Amino acid sequence: MTNIVLFGKPGAGKGTQAEFLKEKYRLKHISTGDVFRFNLKNDTELGKQARVYMDAGDLVPDELTTKMLIDEVNKHPDTNGILFDGYPRTISQAEALDAFLISIGSNVAATIALEADDEILIQRLLERGKTSGRIDDQDEEKIRNRYQEYNEKTAPLMEYYQEQGKFHAVNGIGSIAEITERVSKVIDNI
Repeated sequence: MTNIVLFGKPGAGKGTQAEFLKEKYRLKHISTGDVFRFNLKNDTELGKQARVYMDAGDLVPDELTTKMLIDEVNKHPDTNGILFDGYPRTISQAEALDAFLISIGSNVAATIALEADDEILIQRLLERGKTSGRIDDQDEEKIRNRYQEYNEKTAPLMEYYQEQGKFHAVNGIGSIAEITERVSKVIDNI
């Protein structure tokens, strides 16, 4: 299995790139947001547990998030690999992911960070917010808060994967095709 972790701030193009990469490399794209929405919508046992935290305004604990993700990975035993989008977000999640993948005879092959200037991304999100209906993309202050949280939580993750020789930064500015080409070069060389 070729497992890839895709990093990037909101608006960096993770979802767009994931669509191309999953087809090109025959990977299963697993978005943490999609996994959460599925569990909540379908009122699964894990969704019920997550709802308790969310209703209280708390973050869902790493352990519960990891259980949801592992459940999703286990639904696809014959996949060529997984493209993780939005997970891991903390060191403990990264360690749990590593332990799980080792237990099934696999590992994270690479982490790819789509990097772009905050001001460019903020403008992207504000534009997206005009048509997407996503409230979190319509308020610049909320966007900046999301970036601050991303910076605080992912900096240690970047170091974690750098120490393993698995971290790759990719310029996330340019046409979709240009960015896909840059990301593909990283994947082709792992």
